Amino acid sequence: MDYRQVQLEKGMYQVSGKTFSHVLEELDPSEQYLGTQLEGLDAFERQLKRFDIKVSGRASSAVEKFFSTSNSAALFPEYVKRAILSGVGEMDILNQLIATKTYIDSLDYRSITSVPSEDDKKLKKVAEGAQIPTTTVKTKENLISLNKRGRILAASYEAIRFQKLDLFTVTLRQIGSQIAKQQLSDAVNVLIYGDGNQNPAEEVTLLGQDLTYADLLNLWSKFEEFELNTLLVDSKAMLKLLGMSEFKDPATGLNFQATGKLSTPLGANLLRSSVVPEQYLIALDKKCALEMVSAGDVSVEYDKLIDRQLERAAITAITGFAKIFPDACKVMRVGD
Repeated sequence: MDYRQVQLEKGMYQVSGKTFSHVLEELDPSEQYLGTQLEGLDAFERQLKRFDIKVSGRASSAVEKFFSTSNSAALFPEYVKRAILSGVGEMDILNQLIATKTYIDSLDYRSITSVPSEDDKKLKKVAEGAQIPTTTVKTKENLISLNKRGRILAASYEAIRFQKLDLFTVTLRQIGSQIAKQQLSDAVNVLIYGDGNQNPAEEVTLLGQDLTYADLLNLWSKFEEFELNTLLVDSKAMLKLLGMSEFKDPATGLNFQATGKLSTPLGANLLRSSVVPEQYLIALDKKCALEMVSAGDVSVEYDKLIDRQLERAAITAITGFAKIFPDACKVMRVGD
């Protein structure tokens, strides 16, 4: 089927287990455009081209261009969703804390765990005919809590119909970043207090009254079986760290100027966020500490958006977080 012949309607958002883009791609596979001028565009982007809707650039279309026909109006919720997801993806801190992402199609989820005993951790020699040591993997006792996070899009169609899509995209990306910040807060809460399965992070106390480099070395030494590769702090803890002479290495400054990322003398990435409790320092092995669980993708009220009822259109995402290896995360309070 040619992309200009695809019939677009609300029902494409209601197919169980599939997104609008998946349904559209099945009707208009991208493979049939290999070697043509449309190669590299997905099915949704071809529909934008079909209706001459430009979402960015100097010739960006107005919002009302989506509603020129009933077919093109069906594209509007997908545009909103993609713009919001781009804002979620810009929350790079969350991505730097997650070891793996799990997508589920229900609201109940039990993660798995493996907590070896001290005897299990020893690399014993296995004699011929002897039993090989066992690593036990089991489901956790309690369900992982999933939280619905979202925002209400409160704007009348009359207020935005003449606005350019590139400007409207900026607003939608901001909604996405706000959702991601709420998810980051949930992730931090699980890292510190656990996921409801009696697995809070071990708290490492200061050696003295004030945070020193010796405290960081002590914290690093607690990661015997894991790697301390990420430090997440609030602004006050960040200032204490950057005030240490060990953090004033010229190479660290040059790396920050070149990449915008701070590293520590311990080799760990240094991240700052306002959602971290004041004066807290969270240390983790990002390869082993945290699992992100999502019940579907970002959800938009497609029927309201198609019918131009933007005033109370909800945009939501259902996610939760689970500890993978509890010992892969430690916390330290660096002040009162």
